[in-house]
Amino acid sequence: MSLLPEILPNQISTLASITLIVISFFTSALTAAVGLGGGVSLITAMAFLMPASALVPVHGVVQIGSNTGRALVQLKHVDWLIVVWFASGAVFGAALGGSIAVELPPEVLRAGIGLFVLWVVWGKTPKFGKAPKRAMAVAGFASTFLSMFFGAAGPIGGAVLSTLGLTRHGFVANQAVTATVMHVFKIIAFGALGFAFAPWAGLIVLMIVSGFLGTLAGSQLLGKMNEKSFKTGFKWVMTVLALNLLWEAGADFFGF
Repeated sequence: MSLLPEILPNQISTLASITLIVISFFTSALTAAVGLGGGVSLITAMAFLMPASALVPVHGVVQIGSNTGRALVQLKHVDWLIVVWFASGAVFGAALGGSIAVELPPEVLRAGIGLFVLWVVWGKTPKFGKAPKRAMAVAGFASTFLSMFFGAAGPIGGAVLSTLGLTRHGFVANQAVTATVMHVFKIIAFGALGFAFAPWAGLIVLMIVSGFLGTLAGSQLLGKMNEKSFKTGFKWVMTVLALNLLWEAGADFFGF
């Protein structure tokens, strides 16, 4: 008898688990190559294959593994001042989200994030004065708070990071570290709220391993990109994600 079904959760089928492990590879490769998009893509796929009660907590742990792996690969490009500002906001976002512990209307969250991303990507670049990195504190608070309910709020931090004039390697590295911080605080909050992670441990580990392999593959592609190609790819990935969020929000609100 194969050991695989024994270590996978019995809440979903073995085929569903294997599908998620494969998807974790490709979504991590996408994030490593373009800088963002993997987390939203992954949680979208997970929503079709997992019970809603486990969706956000399991996704959060997997994203810790995925983002940590990507951060280690790009560690020399991390700006730790950005990380400190982000963490200072993220801790309050997790605390407030955990204290509320309710499901906010998903259509409102999707529409808000989608419109914000479109504004930053296509609108006039916001100016943050002489200390633009301080804006990451607001991004840390907002993304971590919304992540408690929506799961994948990475586009908020990524949108603000894109205004700081980072190189493509610097963007990917700092996005990875800040996303890791966001998910760590989120998982601490879910643990305090009583979610049982143990039944999902086998699937989580395999998705993290698969995601790290995807990170290595995507990082190779990143190294071969020129600056213009990276910025163009990032802009269009962000746009597609934002439009998808707006479409889902409209579908939920109008029931079509």
